[in-house]
Amino acid sequence: MSTRAKVAAGGVVAGVILLWVLPFWAALLVMVGVPVGAYLLLDPSQRRRLRGVSRKQLGR
Repeated sequence: MSTRAKVAAGGVVAGVILLWVLPFWAALLVMVGVPVGAYLLLDPSQRRRLRGVSRKQLGR
């Protein structure tokens, strides 16, 4: 199993656990808020570089 597949499987498992433990709106807030917060913590130059990278190149 590749690293990307392991991360994807872990994300799915974490999402299912969040939906089971928390109310729907709270789980949705966590699942959307964490990636948005991580993006906002990047420097402007890092954001620019990330926007220039295609989806296929992410995670390599």
